[in-house]
Amino acid sequence: MPWTRRHLLTLEELSLAEIEQIHATAAAFKRTLARSVKKVPALRGKTIVNLFLEPSTRTRTAFAMAAMRLSADVISLDGTSSSTTKGETLRDTAQNIQALQADMIVLRHSAAGSPLYLSKILDIPVINAGDGAHEHPTQGLLDTFTMKEHLGRLKGRKVVILGDILFSRVARSNIYALNKLGAAVTLVGPSTLVPHWFTDLGVKVSHDLKSALADAEVVMLLRIQHERQASSHFPSLGEYTSMFGLNKTRASWLNPKAIIMHPGPINRGVEIDSELADGERSVILQQVTNGIAVRMAVLYLCSGGQPENVYAGSDPA
Repeated sequence: MPWTRRHLLTLEELSLAEIEQIHATAAAFKRTLARSVKKVPALRGKTIVNLFLEPSTRTRTAFAMAAMRLSADVISLDGTSSSTTKGETLRDTAQNIQALQADMIVLRHSAAGSPLYLSKILDIPVINAGDGAHEHPTQGLLDTFTMKEHLGRLKGRKVVILGDILFSRVARSNIYALNKLGAAVTLVGPSTLVPHWFTDLGVKVSHDLKSALADAEVVMLLRIQHERQASSHFPSLGEYTSMFGLNKTRASWLNPKAIIMHPGPINRGVEIDSELADGERSVILQQVTNGIAVRMAVLYLCSGGQPENVYAGSDPA
């Protein structure tokens, strides 16, 4: 099927076929990244602006590298280097970027819905790189891509997402993608951070870590999102770690072949012990690497590229 979307705003709105299309395109681009010459000319002559109005290391760098691997020109702006510090509105900033002949905007913003807002007023593609506690679509895509690399099909696979679900855009994007891919998803953590209403999204909710981890094939750790919490949702970090931190003993409750994931940044010794974060079951750095290929796929497709040109094994023009 041809790719028809100009924007990537949420995973909630994508179909299973579209998610698999992005994954297949990412797999083809990942093969090009293994070559001695890693660039393809797919977006030569295009200019992509990374507008990151929240702090980021992995996502911002991965989008920049993905664009450069596609031969695009990249301009990166953050909250301190844009005119938003002078009181300029997001609308004016984005419209000025478009007027400067940019071909695409990759936006990270603290306000949920900001990428959708820009998509309605701009004539160029908008990619959501994280909007508040709403969604982080490319993270959900790279996470499920990584799971498929290790587990094959995800239908019926038990995936546990552990930690601050309430304020996590990563959790929401993963939930939408995993449900469509047929995985059995369990959310676990303190009741203040994993309220029961999440079951409305078609997942299980548990506050019993041992039973939730039993036979899980994937466990994804999430950090505590202090910056989005107006008040404390548990007594202390020490108490959170004592009840929900993943250590060697608790990791033994998982399926013996289970993989351990984390979108980063990691708070070592809080949600996960360093021994596990750096251990042989961890795929955390593979997630980072896969983020380049997945974002190459998203930039390419939303710029008008068609998947079959990549599947064929030739460099897309």
